[in-house]
Amino acid sequence: MSGFDLERLVPAHVASFQAYVPAPPDDVLLRRFGVTHLHRLHNNENPLGPPPAAREVLARWDPAQAAIYPQGDGWHLRRAIAAQFGLEAEQVILGNGANEVIGFVIKAFCEAGCNIVTADRTFAVYEWLASFSGIEPRLAPLRADGFDEAALLRAIDAQTRVIFLCNPNNPTGSWWDHARLERFLEAVDGRAIVVADEAYAEYAEAPGFPDSFALMARHPNLVVFRTFSKLWGLAGLRIGWMAAAPAVAATVRKISISYSVNLLALEAARASVWDTAHLAATRDHVRQGRAGLAALAARLGLPLLDGIGNFAMLRLPMPDTVAHRRLMARGVMARAMTSFRYPGWLRVSFGSAPAMAAFAEALEAVLAEV
Repeated sequence: MSGFDLERLVPAHVASFQAYVPAPPDDVLLRRFGVTHLHRLHNNENPLGPPPAAREVLARWDPAQAAIYPQGDGWHLRRAIAAQFGLEAEQVILGNGANEVIGFVIKAFCEAGCNIVTADRTFAVYEWLASFSGIEPRLAPLRADGFDEAALLRAIDAQTRVIFLCNPNNPTGSWWDHARLERFLEAVDGRAIVVADEAYAEYAEAPGFPDSFALMARHPNLVVFRTFSKLWGLAGLRIGWMAAAPAVAATVRKISISYSVNLLALEAARASVWDTAHLAATRDHVRQGRAGLAALAARLGLPLLDGIGNFAMLRLPMPDTVAHRRLMARGVMARAMTSFRYPGWLRVSFGSAPAMAAFAEALEAVLAEV
């Protein structure tokens, strides 16, 4: 075959995009770093795992069901979510993790020549999905480690279709309260879809945290993302969801992928809505983890960046990538933040008590070497 020219077939925006390379699996990392155990403090996972009812679903699952397709649009789960938040079931759309839902919104509203607006140091998937879809990502700088509404508004033009707000922001934990989000929606004035990505909203205990579903009733261009990966402990099953005003949801549903959420994820997520005991236990765990990390930072004299979420960031007196490798050699995984445009910082998830103790010991040893 002599006529195959791959470069001719690949769009320029795909050819120029640098592929994301996930970390190897844990068994490979154990061999690579010569350790017998890895404490996972890099992915903001919930060490308490799923709620008890979800565990029961997983334990009694019949393997014969693996031969059966799941219900295509998550009929029962969408109704459970809608009932919890005072929505109609048709306002809720499920996805294979929140990443797929981000892609749904970009595909539904963007075409060549359009742009999306978000921050320069936030969850990178908004930028990535736009870039490899041929859509320009416009990145507004953070101010005081939080989203800056003035900078976001300046970035908007006639071709802006979607504005992504990570609230609380990953990785800084900063957040907008209800009044601030509403003021921003009023300033946007319907010129674009505004996404409030609330992956960590369940960790918010402050009374001023936005009631985004109430705002949606007055601002139909508001779309809200949530996930079962974080507080609900179902990251391995990959299930996220979005809610939108009826007309917006109907538009997104046109390009959403039916059957993309597996049967086990649907049932475990449905069992998790809304387990208040698990919610309270996880929040209590996070409070303890936050206090412990703050005490460690104070003892070591390290700047701490903290907010809402099950994570915080520490600034180190050494390159974060070097610290990451040295911590790995001691069996601890923390997130090096250079790729998030925070060089010199580590993001640390609030893991189990043994994991946090191992991190403290490993970090002190690494810093002592410096």
